[in-house]
Amino acid sequence: MLKIENLTITYRRDGRVLADHFNMTLQPEDKAVLIGEEGNGKSTLLKWIHDPLLISSYADAEGTCIKDHETTGYLPQQLPEEDENRTVYEYFLEEEQFSACGAKELNDLAFFLHIPSEIFYSDQIMKTLSGGEKIRIQMARILLARPTVLLLDEPSNDLDLEALNWLEEMIQKTEQAVLFISHDEVLISNTANRVIHMELLKRKTQSRITQASLSYEDYKEQREQLFDKQMQKAVWDRRADRERMERFQRIQQRVNHELNTVSRQDPHSGFLLKKKMHAVKALEKRFEKERENMTEIPEQEEAIGFRFSDRCAVAGGKRILDLQMEELRLPEGKLLAKDIELHVSGPAHICIIGNNGCGKTTLLRKIAEELLLRNDIKAAYMPQHYEDLLDLSLSPVQFLAKGREKDDVTKARQYLGAMRYTTDEMEHPMKELSGGQKAKVLLLKMNLDEANVLILDEPTRNFSPLSSPVIRDMIASFKGCVISVSHDRLYIGQCADEVYLLNETGLHRVDDPSAENS
Repeated sequence: MLKIENLTITYRRDGRVLADHFNMTLQPEDKAVLIGEEGNGKSTLLKWIHDPLLISSYADAEGTCIKDHETTGYLPQQLPEEDENRTVYEYFLEEEQFSACGAKELNDLAFFLHIPSEIFYSDQIMKTLSGGEKIRIQMARILLARPTVLLLDEPSNDLDLEALNWLEEMIQKTEQAVLFISHDEVLISNTANRVIHMELLKRKTQSRITQASLSYEDYKEQREQLFDKQMQKAVWDRRADRERMERFQRIQQRVNHELNTVSRQDPHSGFLLKKKMHAVKALEKRFEKERENMTEIPEQEEAIGFRFSDRCAVAGGKRILDLQMEELRLPEGKLLAKDIELHVSGPAHICIIGNNGCGKTTLLRKIAEELLLRNDIKAAYMPQHYEDLLDLSLSPVQFLAKGREKDDVTKARQYLGAMRYTTDEMEHPMKELSGGQKAKVLLLKMNLDEANVLILDEPTRNFSPLSSPVIRDMIASFKGCVISVSHDRLYIGQCADEVYLLNETGLHRVDDPSAENS
């Protein structure tokens, strides 16, 4: 059993409180998902549980994590920089239990993780692995240490559809307690038996963490029901208070009038009226007390409010892409696929799927290179790694308002406000933002530039399960052309008119993407 007592975490940068006297107990049978909007401190909480030193450079924490006989295995959101240039074999050697493992144990682990057993001794450099391969390799090293609690920060981010099915099964069947962060709503729905919801209310100045031993779907339903019930009670209380005060004011005005008009020759009536006024004053105090105890108007963290402009439309007959490639290779020469052909016209919404390492990102990058040079369309590209396009030393306002004109700055702030940025977040360097907040900046830039062709590499990968439905609606309703890569099952179903599977023999249109990876 892992226990957190009286934890308060505060960002040094702006004094924002991410957790306020938070208490939690994680039981051995728990498969708990940590949800919340981008930048609310989910990753920070996970790091602190594993090792408080991981957040010591940017946050202050007070509280206790009682692990008793528990040991934690932590999967970070990104492979640590110091591991990127190690070979896979060198990476495993960093875990002292690796050398003590026999062939059978390694083979069993490889089978469980769906990786080849010889991978443990590979000379391949870690940074050259696909995103999904890195996740499985990291999970293998974590499990070699035999932790009793798994802390997983976005384990689903770079997994293909087949690997997502594996991850679901692993979380369901593993003996360890699991606390994980994920943006994949299907994964959450299929695995979590407990929800821990981190919110920042009142313009991100007040922390609220809700815990529920429910499935994600049940939690969402209960949350809405409680919100609606409290809102109805709050509205009724205020209506009753208003009616009560109107009656009180009429009584008070009548007594005041009688006091002002009573004859001095009638002291008995004056005495009775003064007594009556004392009763009115006592009634007023009682009403004030009741007003203090009125049901509060419930508050939820607001969803982002943003839509692409209708000016970003593209004509139905417009030829967007005629791609023919004999070969697709990595920069170092490795052959990924042959005979690739893709034709796109008008406001089509295309999604490319495929196994990890098959070349989807490489292909999308080549498509972007071609379309960004065109003058007859306005193309915009969201890479998997936002740093490829963002100058992280700039603030979001500086990046969006390139002209620095007053109107440009005002418009940038207005758009950022719609994406639920605080004033501080608008002005801080983007290196201090979460992945989801950086993604929002790129989406806003696309809209400000009136791009009518969007080239998107995993567009929902860094959005919370609360923001993702809004992002999907934005892209699905976009009147321009979308060419994307995604493993997000809900995104594929909602945003793609056509789905293509990339493998070594080229691109192949599929009608049922889930069947391709079942």
